[in-house]
Amino acid sequence: HGSRKELPTFHHARSITPTPLRTLLCSFALLLCWQPLCQTFNLDVESPAVYSGPDGSYFGYAVDFYLVDSASVSVLIGAPKANTSQPNITEGGSVFYCPWGLGQSECHDIEFDAEGKSWSLCSLGNVAEVKSHQWFGATVRSHGDTILACAPLYSWRTKKDVPQSDVTGTCYLSAQNFTKFAEYAPCRTEVTGHGGQGYCQGGFSADFTKDGKVVLGGPGSYFWQGQVISADKDKIIETYYPGYFMQSVVGQLETKQTAIKHDDNYQGKTKPFLSTGVTLLFQQMGSYFGYSLATTDINSDGLTDLLVGAPMFMLRGSDGRLEEVGRVYVYLQRGPLDLELSEPHLTGVDAYGRFGNTIAPLGDLNQDGFNDVAVSSPFGGEGLQGLVYIYNGHAGGLGSKPSQVITGQWAAGVIPASFGFAMRGAKDLDMNGYPDLIVGAFGVDRALLYRSRPIVNAIATMAISPNMINPEEKNCPVTNDNITILTLRHTLLYFQVELQLDSQKHQQKGGVRRALFLDSHQASLLRSLRMRRGERSCHDAKIYLRDEKEFRDKLSSIYVAMNFSLDPNAAADAHGLRPVLNYQAASLIVRKAQILLDCGEDNICVPDLKLAVQGDRKEVYLGDDNSLTLMFNARNEGEGGAYEAELYVVLPPEADYSGIARNNEVSQLTCSYDTENQTRYLSCDLGNPMKSGTSLWAGLRFTVPRLKDQHNTVQFDFQIRSKNENNSHSEVVPYKLEVVVQANVILQGVSRPDKVFFPPANWKSTKNPVAEEDVGPAVEHVYELVNNGPSRISSTLLQLRCPLRVQGYQLLYPLEFSTEGPLNCTTNHTMNSLGLKVNTLTTRAHAPLAASRPGCTERGREGGGGGGRDGSPLKQNKNFVLECLAKYIVRKMPYAILPKHLPTEHKKVVTSVMWNKPDGKYLVPLWIIILAILAGLLLLALLIYVMYKLGFFKRSLPYGTAMEKAQLKPQAASEA
Repeated sequence: HGSRKELPTFHHARSITPTPLRTLLCSFALLLCWQPLCQTFNLDVESPAVYSGPDGSYFGYAVDFYLVDSASVSVLIGAPKANTSQPNITEGGSVFYCPWGLGQSECHDIEFDAEGKSWSLCSLGNVAEVKSHQWFGATVRSHGDTILACAPLYSWRTKKDVPQSDVTGTCYLSAQNFTKFAEYAPCRTEVTGHGGQGYCQGGFSADFTKDGKVVLGGPGSYFWQGQVISADKDKIIETYYPGYFMQSVVGQLETKQTAIKHDDNYQGKTKPFLSTGVTLLFQQMGSYFGYSLATTDINSDGLTDLLVGAPMFMLRGSDGRLEEVGRVYVYLQRGPLDLELSEPHLTGVDAYGRFGNTIAPLGDLNQDGFNDVAVSSPFGGEGLQGLVYIYNGHAGGLGSKPSQVITGQWAAGVIPASFGFAMRGAKDLDMNGYPDLIVGAFGVDRALLYRSRPIVNAIATMAISPNMINPEEKNCPVTNDNITILTLRHTLLYFQVELQLDSQKHQQKGGVRRALFLDSHQASLLRSLRMRRGERSCHDAKIYLRDEKEFRDKLSSIYVAMNFSLDPNAAADAHGLRPVLNYQAASLIVRKAQILLDCGEDNICVPDLKLAVQGDRKEVYLGDDNSLTLMFNARNEGEGGAYEAELYVVLPPEADYSGIARNNEVSQLTCSYDTENQTRYLSCDLGNPMKSGTSLWAGLRFTVPRLKDQHNTVQFDFQIRSKNENNSHSEVVPYKLEVVVQANVILQGVSRPDKVFFPPANWKSTKNPVAEEDVGPAVEHVYELVNNGPSRISSTLLQLRCPLRVQGYQLLYPLEFSTEGPLNCTTNHTMNSLGLKVNTLTTRAHAPLAASRPGCTERGREGGGGGGRDGSPLKQNKNFVLECLAKYIVRKMPYAILPKHLPTEHKKVVTSVMWNKPDGKYLVPLWIIILAILAGLLLLALLIYVMYKLGFFKRSLPYGTAMEKAQLKPQAASEA
């Protein structure tokens, strides 16, 4: 049942009378009784009794109940590493007696043996006992008023000067309420050493039979063949005499040494040991099959069944590697000594958890007539806390799944807590009619007692009337008190019943509850009841439907759920325990009602949904965002409406949703974008209902920016979906787009300068040029390759051809080239072949380049390098054009999809070469120059003489009289 989630509150803002459609009537009955029931989680894990022992004593290594009578109930706990009051003994081990009660008292140790180291003179000579680290209390069992406790590592030796001892093991019996003690060491005999009983380790496993016989296991006897020894407990006590190391018990039985092939069989090592008298088939090498045994009648056929633990059983994990998980095999006894292996086996889930380390019969834990079993995994759980699994018996054997899992309270410290290493059940300490379980956790020196809680069986029924609601009926008969709506029948004192409408499991989209309870105006109703045994109680609850505009879901049923549980606030019983409900009982009951639709008498609407899709493009390009608009036409050509109709669009992984292409026809279209199971989809509301005859157009906008070349197409899937029961979906309409590789590449070029004058000023030709200026003026060509995309290019060839020679004469001297961007330029002509000194101060202009805009610059010199100008085209005093041709070819694009075409382009870069006449090309002799000057002077003198004769110089004065001239002011004279 667990805790219930807080329910949302719905506010009802309208009057009750006009809004409800019709009263929804329901009834249910519940029957509870104090009686046995099937499997249940009834061990109280919330408040176990915790017993503590001395730190480091391994308190809890062995546990058992000690029930002398109904008035004396206690727990026995072994602590094999505890220090005792024995003189000169270190960690001899002890057994603690822990009385139980609601006012729990402290544990105290039982003094089985007060002696320390002892030497005795007998027929064998000097005999010494070694009791330090003997692990007394490693095995503890009880039968009536008798307690058996063993020290399997107890040893002794017969010669004082021989350091080696024989690990024979020993046990002690306590009888008559701790008033009588007796030692029982059947392996302490004259047959010592490896070949005898010297390594017997008697008491490694031990138990009582039903009639009170002691059964001991000694796995080390006879070269570890192992040995089983049995004797009557009363005979052991009668035979015991203090001070005697060897004793002969009347009627003692023991297995003898067999053939050498049985060496290392470790018979008697099973812990706890339970004799079955049956040989079992071995299951898996190294699984420790038989490490633990338990016998109980789990199917109530009157025959004792057998459970065998293999705590190191291995299975292959998901990675194929073997992991130790542990397993328990169940053998059902079909006849005397006729055991049948039952399937399936019980298998652990935690690697190295040691599932099956201990198996404890619990008796009939839940009082259903079948015995139950506890199986431990002492190193299981996330923090190695240890786990105990409870399995319930039934007529077919043992349940394959646990009805309860108990987790230890302590995480692993220096050593694991080993919760569940020891367990004991099938005893009722608090006398409430249910057996209890004690669990040891020796790694933290603790033992915990889990008591069983009483169980309640419950039966409930619920009915709804009417089960069909007409939304058009607005009357609500809220004053009708003659209708019984809710009925409860039970016999428990404190009880809780919760009613809920449209629970989380059945809640419609949007989280709006369609119906509310009239009493609370909410979707839930909680009632507390106090009942007596045999009493029945009936209750009713009225429900109304909300306005149809407040919810969408009109097709699915309105669910009414009833959940009943015990009142958590009810007082505990006289034993301090709260009862529990049978977990197999139907504590949750659900009924439903339908809303009447406008779909004819059968209330079934059958739409006929059609869909068409068209887009504004058929191709998408790798490297582009690829904006896309898809138009759809949705129609309903059926006889009924499509309820909660939605356009469902599954987007390819490469696409994103951008929005709705709005138009006047579908202005109310709303869409939501979501992801489910890594599938991205778009859902658009088409109406509730989408009535018959509806036809609408709308557009959706997308981008496709994440194209990859693994697929040649991308596909959108369109479908109309409704909640109708019949013909609810249209066919899926795919819209495919072809994935295309396309690049737009542009080649650009420029000459710097675009016009060259030759020869340059003050330039002198030389046959042995040293610097670049010696071969002529510089010409620089710059080429730029631009990829305007959208797709990328991985391999492009750019070819450049320039006329280095014309009519056998050198025209250009290639000096150097440089690149920017992902270009690797090479040439078939040696650059700067003469090794001229390059002018580092030459300024070069380069276009800005990017990864998609590589550029190449080539610089040369105009002229006939090396002074070889005679006879060159330049000597003919003619202007001409230097023309270079650039061509690119796209060789490859980095996609698995091949492009439809590879782009190419040609580009001419022209440099005009203009003739420039040098100053010293036509020199005139000096005498000619002097003669020309003299002739000029003579001619000038002759011209002056002729002008003089003609009166050219006889002009009138600009002023009148001399007096007037004399009166002129200096300024006027100056201006004149």
